[in-house]
Amino acid sequence: MSDALADRLAAGGRMTRDEAADLWRRGDDDALRAAAMAVRGRYHRPDEATWLIMAIVNYTNVCVAKCDYCAFYKLPKQEGAYLLSFEQLSERIQGVIDVGATLVGFNGGFHPEVRLTDYATLFERVNARFGHQIETYSLTVAELMYACKVSKTSYLDGARMLGDAGVRWITGGGAEVLDDAFRRRHSPLKYKVEDYYDCQAAILSAGLGSTATMVIGFDESLDERLNHLERLRVFQDSVGGALPSFLCWTYKPWNTELGGAEVSAHEYLRWLALSRAFLDNIPHVRTSVLTRNEGALRGLAWGADDFDLPCEDEVTQKAGATISLDFEALLDVARAEGFRPIHRGPWPVRATG
Repeated sequence: MSDALADRLAAGGRMTRDEAADLWRRGDDDALRAAAMAVRGRYHRPDEATWLIMAIVNYTNVCVAKCDYCAFYKLPKQEGAYLLSFEQLSERIQGVIDVGATLVGFNGGFHPEVRLTDYATLFERVNARFGHQIETYSLTVAELMYACKVSKTSYLDGARMLGDAGVRWITGGGAEVLDDAFRRRHSPLKYKVEDYYDCQAAILSAGLGSTATMVIGFDESLDERLNHLERLRVFQDSVGGALPSFLCWTYKPWNTELGGAEVSAHEYLRWLALSRAFLDNIPHVRTSVLTRNEGALRGLAWGADDFDLPCEDEVTQKAGATISLDFEALLDVARAEGFRPIHRGPWPVRATG
């Protein structure tokens, strides 16, 4: 890292895209960590990290997007396809509450027979039964986009409908790498990048909260990765810093059409650091225990300040992720890295509407 960049980051300035590319290609680990920790320090104490226990409960595995990196989906009427009833879903939710989850996200797919009214009814019932116990992240941006399409509803009206049903969050899931060339190669039936951000802007305008995510380790180029970070930073500026967090995790290649090999722990940590340094307008950068296990907690020294301890997510588990319910042992790893883990509640919704 150049002295000029180091001084600028220390003074609260911003890294350029060219500097990010140069730091990735030529910077050693110490330079990347220094850049990340300089930006982390604008928001957080250097020796503290926050955490909670969460689950992603999958309400259906039916999806017609046919992304080649997914090991989870089934086509309609394919053997093994399911759509959980409310009672079945409630059993799953209660099961993760019983092991300590305080946040439950819902993730399924592009189900051609489920409409926005169905989602609104479902989440209204979920919140009525469990809202006093847990925070819920209802759907992802990508799922909302598809639900609006099949329901012949605008993104804004769809988000408002869900908000009227008590939904508070539509997460930034389904982003993977937000670059149109990447999407044409691997998920051509899903969406274009501008459509994604149009929907996320509508979510925020409707008074709901959202988040930012990224997945690395497919076949994406550095330019495609930087396109993702740069477009996200521009979007976050445009919505006044409404997204509270950025979560990066790694592609799990097992049982997928795309296949391949998982990126190394070292590459993940370096990219986490670069993301933290570049995304200077996002308060929280989260490291992925779900896909990197206890090794993810090393990411706290590479710029991350928050992590969750997962207890369920069929999507990533189908692709090779493993989950440990020995939460105290994982917290001990964070402590051994020199951090005091602080259990947190849900972040406040920062909408733009």
